[in-house]
Amino acid sequence: MKASQSIQVESKGLSAGQLGLMASVVLGISTIAPAYALTASLGPTVSEVGVHLPAIFIVGFIPMLLVALGYRELNAAEPDSGTSFTWASKAFGPYIGWMGGWGLIAATIIVLSNLAGVAVDFFYLFLAQVTSNDSLADLSGNKPVNIATCLIFMALSAWLCYRGMQETKIVQYTMLTFQLVVMAWFIVAAFVKIGQGDGADDISFSLSWFDPFGIESFSAFTAGLSLSIFMYWGWDVCLTVNEETAGSAKIPGRAALVTVFFIIVLYLLTAVATLLFAGTGDTGNGLQNPDTTDNVFAALASPVMGPFAVLLSLAVLSSSASSLQATFISPARTLLAMGHYRAIPERFASITPRFSTPGFATIVSGVASAGFYAVMRVVSDNVLTDTIAALGLMICFYYGITAFACVWYFREELFTSVRNFFFKFLAPLLGGVGMVVVFLQTSVDAWDPEFGSGSAVFGIGMVFVIGVGIIALGIVLMFVIAVRMPEFFQGQILKKETPALVIED
Repeated sequence: MKASQSIQVESKGLSAGQLGLMASVVLGISTIAPAYALTASLGPTVSEVGVHLPAIFIVGFIPMLLVALGYRELNAAEPDSGTSFTWASKAFGPYIGWMGGWGLIAATIIVLSNLAGVAVDFFYLFLAQVTSNDSLADLSGNKPVNIATCLIFMALSAWLCYRGMQETKIVQYTMLTFQLVVMAWFIVAAFVKIGQGDGADDISFSLSWFDPFGIESFSAFTAGLSLSIFMYWGWDVCLTVNEETAGSAKIPGRAALVTVFFIIVLYLLTAVATLLFAGTGDTGNGLQNPDTTDNVFAALASPVMGPFAVLLSLAVLSSSASSLQATFISPARTLLAMGHYRAIPERFASITPRFSTPGFATIVSGVASAGFYAVMRVVSDNVLTDTIAALGLMICFYYGITAFACVWYFREELFTSVRNFFFKFLAPLLGGVGMVVVFLQTSVDAWDPEFGSGSAVFGIGMVFVIGVGIIALGIVLMFVIAVRMPEFFQGQILKKETPALVIED
């Protein structure tokens, strides 16, 4: 006899069976947007950990893998588009569950604004390269033009997401293929240049780059790890679309694992290539040059790819644009689930009759992210650096909640088999602890205005204000909604439970 979990999926009106394993993996990689994530994070990460860039990528990969294993187990038992919100509600109750959902939504709102910002930078850089008019690249620094262009990109992405998975798949397959081909070209071209003696003079390859214990301080380690975690973020979209995936109990979790393994290989190759070619100096092509830290590929495109540099700019533009569109999926479906279970107004649970998508939730996500970007761009000249660092806090927050939810949800069967011990207990527990450690250390460090871009509000670092402030805002909103819509918060809809086991002969 064996024990198997009885799976019941409560339909929310989404079209089932639209995605398979390949489509889910493509969606996961597109959401991570490796070209965008690398160009935005290589500089800040090297500033924290120096040549130990490969080491911090490996260390960042480990808790992501452990948390992804927990996600896989939860999805197998409860394939629900609410993911963190639904699972944490069933494990810990409505209040922690609601905050898990808020953490996911807030993280995606932050990253949507950041994606749009990078897309704007590379859009005008691409126009400048194509027309040989360098002044066009300067338009991204014009705040009114920057914000207006950003809002147009967000509107287009929300519109595509609104139209459903079929249009999404066409866009993602096309843009991801182009992105990965150009990334491979950049890596090969960099190694060729290095072999010809055109690499950095002050650096040579060493296995010590892969040693995390060589990082100077624990604060530098956690700061680098927080940035590294941001660079892996997005694989959980594979789980968010579980109700629209064929084999909803198995395929989404499998897709998430394939995604994170693919990404770690790509990141390590890029890390070694860029370190050897550019070095870690603060002048010229150096990865710590303050003029290029926020946008490494914009600086390295021409030195590495020569006349084909425009392709790298177009790849990052494609990466950020495709991720912008794919990332809308997660907050829209989380809001859909929260509306469905009456944790927020039921209007969010509405489905478009024509496209079978959470139309209202998608529109609200677009408006919120557009407003956040506009405000942050006005408040801070270094919005990209600050939001990336703050995003690491938000990711650790809701990934940690979900990892611990896995342990508690399966508490009655953790020690019934070796498999359960490792995948339902040890892996998510260690992943959750890792997220808590990074969250706490980053919060302490982020209080200092020197953390991130150096921007501050009343003497408090902008990264702390964004990250912890958004969590505090969520708590306030939660209690306001609890007063107006008490049914969910009284545990009458999503009840705390453990998975039902059915004994099969």
